[in-house]
Amino acid sequence: MKAMIFAAGRGERMRPLTDTTPKPLLTVHGRPLIVWHILNLVRAGITDIVINHAHLGHLIEDKLGDGSRFGASIAYSPEEVALETAGGVAQARHLLGDEPFIAVSADIYCPHFDFAAALEALEDNDVWGQPHATDKRDVAWLYMVKNPAHNPQGDFALNMFSLANEGEPRYTYSGIGVFRPSMFDSVTPGETVRLSHLLREYAARGQVGGELYYGDWTDVGTIERLEKLNTLRT
Repeated sequence: MKAMIFAAGRGERMRPLTDTTPKPLLTVHGRPLIVWHILNLVRAGITDIVINHAHLGHLIEDKLGDGSRFGASIAYSPEEVALETAGGVAQARHLLGDEPFIAVSADIYCPHFDFAAALEALEDNDVWGQPHATDKRDVAWLYMVKNPAHNPQGDFALNMFSLANEGEPRYTYSGIGVFRPSMFDSVTPGETVRLSHLLREYAARGQVGGELYYGDWTDVGTIERLEKLNTLRT
């Protein structure tokens, strides 16, 4: 299985830090956010990694190189203008192949996430015993977290292992998921489209599954959150 790390965001709320450093290279406990993910992916045996980038993207490539020093093989998908998450996947489809892939946002801190647990997330839920009914099976499996203070209403309702746009209880999408490439067939390479748009469309069809993740997780969206993380013990 391949992985894609979303690293194209500008990080407006992190300025002035992100004026000279791309957000994925900001450090927590001396290690860039994106490197935490790379090491965890490699630990799970996931070594083929695609990274998209836009703002100061050359600095990401300079820092990570081809990934060999991490035990990975990294391919880059540069974007002249950030295409958002779904647009980023569409732009990188030729690098991702046709099999399900893991996607993770570079700007979250989730140091203990076990990516090995995600390897077969979509294999066991070709729903209703119809593995060949492509209009029935899940196209995405999302890892959800309890709602943080900055997103008290959550993103989706989670009932058993099915996500819905409406209902209770509601949780927040962690930024980690497994996706079928076919989910992005409607997005043209070069088009700017948010992943949330597609997720809500497929959730309305009952084709998005998920589960609650209980481990350490932080959306490093502000300088205050970054500073707080760096004051905590690892």
